[in-house]
Amino acid sequence: MQPSVLVVEDDAAIRDLLQYTFERAGFQVRTAASAERALELLKERVPTVAVIDWMLPAMSGLVLVERMRRDPRTAGIPMLMVTARDGEQERVHGLESGADDYLVKPFSPSELVARVRGLIRRRAPEFSNGRLSAGPVVVDSDARTVDVGGRRVNLRQVEFRLLKLFIAHPNRVFTRNELLDRVWGETVFVEERTVDVHIRRVRLALGPDFRDLITTVRGGGYKFDVEGAPAAANGAAAGAAPPRPEAGAALA
Repeated sequence: MQPSVLVVEDDAAIRDLLQYTFERAGFQVRTAASAERALELLKERVPTVAVIDWMLPAMSGLVLVERMRRDPRTAGIPMLMVTARDGEQERVHGLESGADDYLVKPFSPSELVARVRGLIRRRAPEFSNGRLSAGPVVVDSDARTVDVGGRRVNLRQVEFRLLKLFIAHPNRVFTRNELLDRVWGETVFVEERTVDVHIRRVRLALGPDFRDLITTVRGGGYKFDVEGAPAAANGAAAGAAPPRPEAGAALA
């Protein structure tokens, strides 16, 4: 799946340029001219990452970030705040409000995209390329391969994305609705029982020695229980190399 970005910017010219920039970089883009509109869009769909201008009409970007962090549904979204304020105190204030990164105007589009991709690698690695591993399972997005305890297994596209999400967030509990949103996408309407079917297929592919790595959490959903993995190859996630910034026009 493509990563998605929510751009919250009240200046129409900058908003259009950011939309064009992110679409060229392969992102699905939604835009909002105000914090209030952004909150409406967030009710419909949770993006992979959010880029939020500090100086917004009515409700500031700072307040929007704080509200998003308080909402369990949006609390985990990587957020980058952009602003013309370049003082140290403002930077500290922006980061303490809950923003993950802070970019001062003017900036180049390529720097913005590089910063956002960096946030995704750190906070939403399931959207990154390269290799991810947890316990005995290694997922290689570039080669689109899965190795379990040194054995190559074949997965369909949906099962591959599902397992990659679990590997990117070991020991985290995902509800069925979260899995539907993050694997199938919020614009695809399928029943929750569909998740159970695909979880069963992933477990079968993992094999009898490792199928219990994906555990059912009563009343919660599912998680990849790397702590309960049998003694096997372990490894740290290995992501793709950082993107190389390209020359671009500065945004004022």
